[in-house]
Amino acid sequence: MAKHPGYEPLTQELSSLLTGSPPPFIYVHDPISSGTTAGVISSVLKTCASAPTPLDFAHVNAVACFQPRILYDTVLNQLAKWQPRWSDGCVVWGGEEGERWNQNIDGFLHGLKAVNDHLKKTNKVDGQLVIFIEKAERLQDNIPELIVPLARLAELSRLNLSVILLSDVSWEEFRPPFGGSPDPYFMDVAPLDKKAHVARLNSVFDKLCAKSSHTNVPTIYHPSLRNLYNNFAEIVVDTCYVYVQDPAEIQYVAAARWPGFAQPVLDAHNDSEDPDTPLEPPSEYVRMRLIRLFKPSFKAALETLYPRHDHALNWAASHAPEPNLLSKPPSETKPLSGESSKSPNDDHMADLPRMAKFLLIAAYLASTNPQMSDLRMFGRGLDEKKRKRRINRAAPKSGIAKLPQRVLGPNIFPVERLLAILGALLEENDADRRPEMPQYTIPGEYTDMETSRVNVFTTIVELADSGLLQRASSTDKLDGATFKCGITYDTAAELSSQLDVPLNDLLWDPA
Repeated sequence: MAKHPGYEPLTQELSSLLTGSPPPFIYVHDPISSGTTAGVISSVLKTCASAPTPLDFAHVNAVACFQPRILYDTVLNQLAKWQPRWSDGCVVWGGEEGERWNQNIDGFLHGLKAVNDHLKKTNKVDGQLVIFIEKAERLQDNIPELIVPLARLAELSRLNLSVILLSDVSWEEFRPPFGGSPDPYFMDVAPLDKKAHVARLNSVFDKLCAKSSHTNVPTIYHPSLRNLYNNFAEIVVDTCYVYVQDPAEIQYVAAARWPGFAQPVLDAHNDSEDPDTPLEPPSEYVRMRLIRLFKPSFKAALETLYPRHDHALNWAASHAPEPNLLSKPPSETKPLSGESSKSPNDDHMADLPRMAKFLLIAAYLASTNPQMSDLRMFGRGLDEKKRKRRINRAAPKSGIAKLPQRVLGPNIFPVERLLAILGALLEENDADRRPEMPQYTIPGEYTDMETSRVNVFTTIVELADSGLLQRASSTDKLDGATFKCGITYDTAAELSSQLDVPLNDLLWDPA
């Protein structure tokens, strides 16, 4: 089996380039799973580094290297194979002279030449230097002034050096203006097909199977379950592929469902007359019966785990099958429920204050609806005939179904938008509970007063501290803060039912 199923074109092309005459600047574009591609490129670099031709590389993440000094120090330390130690003050490679190599790009060039001379003495030959930067799109936000020098680093340093940038942004969007950067050697990573996804899942099973101890008590990663896992992987990929093409996400769903899928086979073996006998591969009848029983739960796993409404370990525990499932007649067993698990906070929703419930509904609408749809909510008035967006149910032309936003996960929204939606909800659904205030004569004036109370801002902070609202900004101040909703659709529907708020009428895409 290939080491990186589905990535053979990338590994072969990159290996040929690095072992031959590599271009000074390589740009790798993967819009779907750049994290997985980063691991593949790093593996190729390690393989090439162990080849007879000397190759030394540095693998850095642009998210962590958010300042030039951090990038310079990280690259030089990795190329020189130097690990800073806390005991000696985390001194960078080169000692006192190395402290000057992170001051600017000129000092960094001197540092690269010093590293090259050091490696030449160590390897007894002039080798190849490679600097690999993943999440390169973050360079545009943090250190855009370094994009052009990095693209021209081989030219500026006059070394046998290559720079590889990996990004989920295309080169046309990443390219510096005014032609400051040379055109790279471009590599485009295509999405994996179903066969490649199944092969990657099988390769993960083989690795875990090799690590597990094969004692008299079999585990879910026993070699006898290899064919069963292959059938399981095919069903998982068939269920998820239409919506998700990131292999890491599909693997996450498979890791949550496989323990429960394999447990009935282990239970049947342990309850047999001689459980000390080796575990036999399950028959075709057993495999088909497990698929029939568990197939409805695959979509539930996708809907819960892909937007991270729950942890895979918690989901697996809450969706474990009943003991001795295979010992019961087929007529007495039903397929596992396909309903998504509820949030662990659902049991405490009834104890929340009324204003907190309105805030959570407003947060769910802000995270689910596009911002352009807010005007429809604010301006539709109090008449009974409420306008509702007409949803287009036509199949997408690309062949990939578009999930509703509530499945993709919450969007980030500013606190000002949260308060505006809260005001619209209070104006439409809470006016009959308010005491009479004759001093407020302008429509909406009383609602503006309610949403500006200190109690509302205190409730927002309390909801954020409890995890029902998730902070998306680093500041602790509410002024300019951004949040994401931390509740599920089921929780929002339950709160809406308690407050008589028509949630589906307010959602832009209630599907």
